[in-house]
Amino acid sequence: QVQLVESGGGLVQAGGSLRLSCAQSGRAFGRFRMGWFRQAPGKEREFVAAASRIGGTTHYADSVKGRFTISRDNDKNTAYLQMNSLKPEDTAVYYCAADPTLAPSLSSSATQYVYWGQGTQVTVSS
Repeated sequence: QVQLVESGGGLVQAGGSLRLSCAQSGRAFGRFRMGWFRQAPGKEREFVAAASRIGGTTHYADSVKGRFTISRDNDKNTAYLQMNSLKPEDTAVYYCAADPTLAPSLSSSATQYVYWGQGTQVTVSS
């Protein structure tokens, strides 16, 4: 059984920063490609960022490119999302997810990810 637990969300002013963490327990963390998604009220869940098994390859949504950075520490079984220059439109519940497949490229589709955390709220005030 794989469990993902996010932390680090909160309330921040526009222009500020937050770092989200996603701790994984269960199977070997290094087997999974990791992704971050978010869902704002009344909107569909959307892709934010993804990282390969050792973090050497990353992929970002255009809306966060240059502001957010995904990383991972396989020794600590933890993935991170560093969020800088936050905007009010970044307000959402943020979820981490794990993709156990051997697909050739990182996926931005939520259906590719099998394991999900419970989410952490990020609120950016203007």
